[in-house]
Amino acid sequence: LRALPVENGRWRVRADLQRTDPTFQKRLIAVEDARFYGHLGVDPFALARAISSALIHGHISSGASTLTMQTARLLEPRPRNLGSKLIEMVRAAQLESRLTKRETLALYLTLAPYGGNLEGVRAASLAYFGHEPTSLTDGEQALLIALPQSPEARRPDRRPEAARLARRAVLDKMVKARVLTEAAASEADAEPLPKRGAFPTLAWHLAGDLAAAAPASQPSVVSTIDAGLQTRLEPMAAAVAAAQGPDVTAAILVVEIKGRAVRALVGSAGRDRPGGWIDLTEAVRSPGSALKPFIYAFAFDDGTLAPDTQIDDAATRFADYQPENFDHVFHDKVTAREALAYSLNVPAVATLEKVGPEVFATRLESAGVRLVRPKTAIKASGLALALGGAGITPRDMGVLYAALGDGGVAKPLAFTQAEAKAREHSGGTRIVRPEAVAQVLDILREAPAPRGRAPSALTKGGPAMAFKTGTSYGFRDAVACGVVGGYVIIVWTGRADGGARGGLTGRDAALPLLFDVADVVGAPAIAPRPIAPKSAPGALQRLQQASEGPRLIFPPDGATVQVDAVGPRSRGLVMAAGGENLTWYVAGQRLASDPVSGKVIWKPAAPGFYRLRVVDDQGRAASARVRIKAPSIAAK
Repeated sequence: LRALPVENGRWRVRADLQRTDPTFQKRLIAVEDARFYGHLGVDPFALARAISSALIHGHISSGASTLTMQTARLLEPRPRNLGSKLIEMVRAAQLESRLTKRETLALYLTLAPYGGNLEGVRAASLAYFGHEPTSLTDGEQALLIALPQSPEARRPDRRPEAARLARRAVLDKMVKARVLTEAAASEADAEPLPKRGAFPTLAWHLAGDLAAAAPASQPSVVSTIDAGLQTRLEPMAAAVAAAQGPDVTAAILVVEIKGRAVRALVGSAGRDRPGGWIDLTEAVRSPGSALKPFIYAFAFDDGTLAPDTQIDDAATRFADYQPENFDHVFHDKVTAREALAYSLNVPAVATLEKVGPEVFATRLESAGVRLVRPKTAIKASGLALALGGAGITPRDMGVLYAALGDGGVAKPLAFTQAEAKAREHSGGTRIVRPEAVAQVLDILREAPAPRGRAPSALTKGGPAMAFKTGTSYGFRDAVACGVVGGYVIIVWTGRADGGARGGLTGRDAALPLLFDVADVVGAPAIAPRPIAPKSAPGALQRLQQASEGPRLIFPPDGATVQVDAVGPRSRGLVMAAGGENLTWYVAGQRLASDPVSGKVIWKPAAPGFYRLRVVDDQGRAASARVRIKAPSIAAK
């Protein structure tokens, strides 16, 4: 995910032979130390050859340093003279007595210099080639073998001609050692030399935190992040933020409910965005209406409400607090199911009053999350909790929604593999019974889908998304939270400085991204689709022709329809259904056909929820429940 410099500013990443190209290892040994696996740190044949060369030519033209001796020199740098060479031989023998050959090779590949502040084959491969050394081209291998012998003089980004000559010399040695063909060497020699690039910065907020928290003796941390998923989500967050304004950023959190493993964490839309260095998954923000599911869950749990309990949705004053619905329209009586599915404010506040604000806050905080409330809210009724009157981080929202996905059991999020394994076997804290959770999730799956998305009832093959949006006061924060197929997804968009922005709601600014993230996650269906039996039941074994009953087309069940006006001034809605000899009813009242067009046109008298029913002459019927919205009111 991310490499970080060591204490002296050098880039050094511990080499892992299991993840280092085995062909590269073989060729390195063939070129640098052909008898590596046979000597005890010092190669007597190479030493004799070097001494003979010095006596004949007056200088050393053939090196005697083994990989073990070079490793000793990297551990204890000394001036290059005869005395230092003798000490290196002693140290090499000591290394051989303490380390296996593979351990020695891994140590060399960790410490070898590659120019500038690069040390080790992994750092060099990441910086020069942009990838781990798991699979290297012939030209890349030759360059990585050549550089440690004279790293500054052969740097490909500063001295490309010297680097090219050194690479060619190593390729020739590979051919001579019969580990590379002449043809392959010619192709490798034609490879372009690399420039030094930036190190990976995937999930860099979390990676930096994990590295800072790790003990100094721990060389690496194995996170729960899915690198492939993270790679796809980061540009998605950047694109959404850019589309919403120059000061807007975004954050995404994906949690696998099993083990609470955080599979993706996008802390911001990029370091080039305002506040991009801030990890906004840790920022305390208003969740808007996103805590409403827990109000109803607790009410269902303690028997205060059932999903079909009717609640008044009318102008109501609760002591000194008088909430309004988001669209400033009241709907008389609604069920708890409708109130949650359509995120109505007054019923939520009324339900919170029954549950008790302090009881509600205490039950949430028992999950290990922190609610940040103004002192005035604590002293007063606290009913504003229903509408975002307490701050919470997206990470803590992930904890709460993961509890919904786990039958009401809350556990801390896991950011490392070790933590995730521990979470799988821990009991957690139950904050609500599974029956109440199931009722809430069932309601959230029925919530209106965003524009361009089919409702859950019409989707096939994949799991239905249980989701809730939230919009904070002044449109500062747009939140969308979803539970789908074993995963929890939290999406936030807004300004890093908490500033207001014009009219972007959770439904508009965050919900489409939530659905896009769910598509990328590819969450599996919660349960397999049933398989048809091999033989039909007796009643279906003989095909009999039968006419279909009426089929309601418009408005469809669960639709929210915004009309141009209500009452007689409305142009009306043209009702549509499949079938013959149909009669329409709205709230039990029959609708007459238009005498001119023959169409059935309905002019809703007021905003609210309506039950529609269409009946044919055989008494067969189809029905739908729809919501009518007043004109020029933005959807939440």
